[in-house]
Amino acid sequence: MYPDNNDPSLIRIADIISKNNSGIIVVPGNPSTDTLASATSLYLGLSKAGKNMTIVSPTPATADLAAADKIQNDLNVSGDNLVVSFPYVEGAIDKVDYNIQGGHFNLIVSPRAGFPKLDPSQVKYSYSGGLFQFIIVIDAPSLSSLGQVYSENQSQFQGKEIINIDRHLTNGYFGTVNLVNKTSSSLSEIVFKIIQFLKLEIDKDMATNLYVGISTSTNNFTSYSVTADTFDTISRLLRMGAVKKAVKKPVASPSVPFMVKPPKIFTQSPSKTKEVISNKPIESVEKETQVEETPAPQDWLKPKIFRSGGLI
Repeated sequence: MYPDNNDPSLIRIADIISKNNSGIIVVPGNPSTDTLASATSLYLGLSKAGKNMTIVSPTPATADLAAADKIQNDLNVSGDNLVVSFPYVEGAIDKVDYNIQGGHFNLIVSPRAGFPKLDPSQVKYSYSGGLFQFIIVIDAPSLSSLGQVYSENQSQFQGKEIINIDRHLTNGYFGTVNLVNKTSSSLSEIVFKIIQFLKLEIDKDMATNLYVGISTSTNNFTSYSVTADTFDTISRLLRMGAVKKAVKKPVASPSVPFMVKPPKIFTQSPSKTKEVISNKPIESVEKETQVEETPAPQDWLKPKIFRSGGLI
């Protein structure tokens, strides 16, 4: 499947991404495997292209996909502020200070008397205060379907370029640009088209993610939405190194089989059954069963005349 170089939606998407350096990819709660495959593949491709990207879902999301561990549940975009965090109990810290010695900045955390000292193995580091310039929303009929990611950060969504990617009939076309293909077999097939149009390098992990996404969305390529373009996409992904993974399907409840009752067999009691044995020869039995024929009267063939009074 070759992307249409004249598609205005693809042209607009390429323009937004090329002019900005940082963005977020947001998916709704309880995302499908196809949704996660699309988001992680786009994340990997844009990150390799030098974009500062973040994936966000309002609910925990786990999947056997590359970069699935990068999905976070809040809009805490990494920035330039270093955050040092560790477990804390109310009143456990007496004071926090710092000094500079030998070209090193030392952060000093002093515990209160009676409390244990800080365990270095429990200290974690991260960045905050980052800004994002564009938003990619995948598989969401509206912004409100993004849960608290949107409801608690509406001000950060305002004035941003929003790329809306979806394939469902209920989509509200809320984006700055809307790439909504309601006949597509999967979101992964749409994202593959975007990645190709952007000329992003597709590595083995991206190809595998997209393959898994299309496979799960189409019930292993058996749904009516599968087209020749879908199989063309699959063949390209396999050539790019996609690994065929076993797709886990939900276990259906066993159905109750239709029970066929055997017909009742009536048997006579042995005490009431009598065996009849005939000692007559077969010839005698055959003669007894034959019907005796009576010869026709001699005048049967003679012509007869009938009148109202009877036979003459």
